[in-house]
Amino acid sequence: MVDIVKQPGRLRRAPENFLSEAEIKAVGEGRRDFLRKSFLTAAGAAMAVPMLARASEGDANILQNPEWTTTLGQPVAVRPYGLPSKHESQLVRRESPGLTRVGAASVSFAPLQGMFGIITPSGLHFERHHQGWYDIDPARHRLMINGSEPAFVKQAKVYNMDELMRLPSVSRIHFIECGANTGLEWGNVAVPTVQYTHGMLSCSEFTGVPLKLLLDDCGVDYRKARFVLAEGADGSSMTRTIPMEMVESGEVLVAYGQNGEMLRPENGYPLRLVVPGVQGVSWVKWLRRIEVGDKPYATKDEAVHYIDLLPNGQHRQYTSVQECKSVITTPSGGQALLDKGFYNVSGLAWSGRGRLKQVDVSFDGGINWQAARIEGPVQNKALTRFNIGWVWDGKPAILQSRAIDETAYVQPTYGQLRLVRGTKSIYHNNAIQSWKVDESGEVSNVQVL
Repeated sequence: MVDIVKQPGRLRRAPENFLSEAEIKAVGEGRRDFLRKSFLTAAGAAMAVPMLARASEGDANILQNPEWTTTLGQPVAVRPYGLPSKHESQLVRRESPGLTRVGAASVSFAPLQGMFGIITPSGLHFERHHQGWYDIDPARHRLMINGSEPAFVKQAKVYNMDELMRLPSVSRIHFIECGANTGLEWGNVAVPTVQYTHGMLSCSEFTGVPLKLLLDDCGVDYRKARFVLAEGADGSSMTRTIPMEMVESGEVLVAYGQNGEMLRPENGYPLRLVVPGVQGVSWVKWLRRIEVGDKPYATKDEAVHYIDLLPNGQHRQYTSVQECKSVITTPSGGQALLDKGFYNVSGLAWSGRGRLKQVDVSFDGGINWQAARIEGPVQNKALTRFNIGWVWDGKPAILQSRAIDETAYVQPTYGQLRLVRGTKSIYHNNAIQSWKVDESGEVSNVQVL
């Protein structure tokens, strides 16, 4: 058994945790040398005398009472809503220059390297906007349900927020992942940290009304109406086709709550669609209309975007389900192991087809695998946290995780995925992520076929 007291490893956190905005911007501009120099400079203090050595000499932080132990703290009125500690100010969503075609950034990445458990705090939830975000007046917001043909729905209806929030509600935990998450890796672009490789991913408890309840209320004919079109109230009028099978399962929600409070404006306040297991673009924000029909709608973001170019030149369309996937979040790119010893390797796994069954971890680039410890409960179409102990001997290593879901689907290697999907895709990359640990302890992003 590893003695984690006598063999402690020390981990230097990822650069997003302590670099300035200017230094972070330098990453997007490709100035890797600048990042490396800043990274090593900022981490100098962390490489000081080990904690155990300081404790044996008498640690002033223990022997002397600090000011917060001897003075009166702040009252509630100072921060009535609450904010993170000032010491965590660098753990924030990050923009990525160059990912959008408009002047203002429309994508931000969740700092997975600094999170615990499976729930993403609302303030750190990743964002993707197609026309910016809005803070809509809930008193003026409406949801309309209608049919593309009169025979599909007995009575078209319009609901206001008060009417929706009086209906029976449910609360469920689900992950949401952008279809373009890990998209840069298709072209062998090794972005530096897990925040940029996998940060278009979050997991929340959503509260709302099952969409099927509303369709039943309108008298939808499920024999004829086999698809729904969801439309947002934003400037892009985002519209997505959802198969009726998903709605009939009862999983699809018209949600107004997230993590115990009303949705935040960036996440669709006051109303959004929740489509568990399906890429985030189908989780239409600022939801204003549901139309039922008998065929897919082939809207602009289904016929031009969020499709996959295959090696034979054909496009894969309506590939909405997010396949089984995992990633080690610590240690991960941009971090460093400061000395030999025991480390808790931790990460996240998820599947758009159901629950996770198993997560394996490799420390030698996929030659040998060990089963990780799953932290329960394992929920349907939600993030699952895994952990495994590892003793680093100071030699180079390549860390990987491989998820298996309840359908027996095994997360593929890059070689396996590219054999089927080619190299020109942008979306739906669920290949195994590799982190290289070199002899100095520096962790970097690499690809193993």
